[in-house]
Amino acid sequence: MTRIQDELRLRSGKTLKNRLVMSPMTTTLSFHNGKVTSDEVNYYAKRSGDVGMIITGTSNVNALGKGYNGELSVESDEMIPSLTKISNGIKKNGTKAILQIFHVGRTVAAEVLNGEQPVSASPIAAVYAGAQTPRALSEAEIEQIIRDFGLATERAIKAGFDGVEIHGANNYLIQQFFSPHSNRRDDKWGGTREKRYLFAESVIASVTKAVANATDKPFIVGYRFSPEEPTEPGITLEDTLYLVNRLADEKLDYLHVSLSDYSKLPHSESHQEKSLLQYLYETIDSRMPLISVGNVKTKTDAEEALKYSDLVAVGKQMIIDPRWAGKVLNDKEELIRHYIVEEERDDLVIPDALWDFMQPMFKGLIK
Repeated sequence: MTRIQDELRLRSGKTLKNRLVMSPMTTTLSFHNGKVTSDEVNYYAKRSGDVGMIITGTSNVNALGKGYNGELSVESDEMIPSLTKISNGIKKNGTKAILQIFHVGRTVAAEVLNGEQPVSASPIAAVYAGAQTPRALSEAEIEQIIRDFGLATERAIKAGFDGVEIHGANNYLIQQFFSPHSNRRDDKWGGTREKRYLFAESVIASVTKAVANATDKPFIVGYRFSPEEPTEPGITLEDTLYLVNRLADEKLDYLHVSLSDYSKLPHSESHQEKSLLQYLYETIDSRMPLISVGNVKTKTDAEEALKYSDLVAVGKQMIIDPRWAGKVLNDKEELIRHYIVEEERDDLVIPDALWDFMQPMFKGLIK
């Protein structure tokens, strides 16, 4: 049985000191140009030291990939000194620093791109109120975005990060290429599952090639994905298991599922006897570590999630209590904070921008 305090040696050669990970979460703490603020550095540093690994919130690989104001950017070499501050803030007491890299694609508010039309695999709007219709990327643009992921990886290496996480989840661009809802192309980038997987495969190849060219030291490459989609057409459980089966054979260090609850059942009515996590874990079949996530609040939750995963990520609870991991690892759960008291914001390093952003998602957790 996997224990939360167990080490894990990854394919790259890096070793994680325990099985706890801080989830990548939106903070809106960066400057308008994507450079790091002191608030952002302090936010991550406050939560480091106990967990085995911290994954930053999204960092865009180019200007059209920006998803929200206050987002990190890794689109140019100019960002390297700024990003170095975050990696240094995270890397204490053996905690590994991972930069999450992404392109938002079609799921972006109009004001964020300063009048530019969003882009995606096809000119199909997302299914939510006010969603803009994107324009389809040309083949030359697709190839450039793939190169941008590689360049972003080189910058992460220069900024001192221990690894990158390719964000292929949450309806962002990589997922948009795999989804039959957002990808209606009839060229080599769309159509069959195999063709819809090509963009993800090409991004992974670009990132791993960048690692091989830029450093001879161990460097972690992970991949995050979302299972299923509620749209019709959309990513089905069968599509998800195909995706995971392909990803498990790539040159990656881990896979990271995006779930709201680690015990969630599939949407598919014909697959209700196991949790989504268990289906994924069994499909991977020990070929690669899997990170679970979703509604993990206690040591018991973490241990239950680790029955069908190799690492467990914790999100909201790490905002509420930056020392959550240390308390769990040292069997001091009675000391864990379960609510945020507004007067304690400074102690928790929750600056105004993050405080305003988190209000809708933390209802019932603020006193």
